[in-house]
Amino acid sequence: MQLTHDEYDALERAIIDRRRLSIYRRGTEYVVVPERLRIADGKESIDTTHPTTGDRLTFRIDELDDIQVIG
Repeated sequence: MQLTHDEYDALERAIIDRRRLSIYRRGTEYVVVPERLRIADGKESIDTTHPTTGDRLTFRIDELDDIQVIG
């Protein structure tokens, strides 16, 4: 997946406001709270936290099928 300028703006705003994301990867939906956007091994990644369990999850943007800001 390649994010557009508007999608990057929405993602950055979600990180600042701690708004949940709905992320689809390989047919599975994850609802998470984004913490930061970073470069890891030359790839963009989103570090997140699961809102119920507190588990930390990292998603590489190039592996995502879809991403939506909730709310």
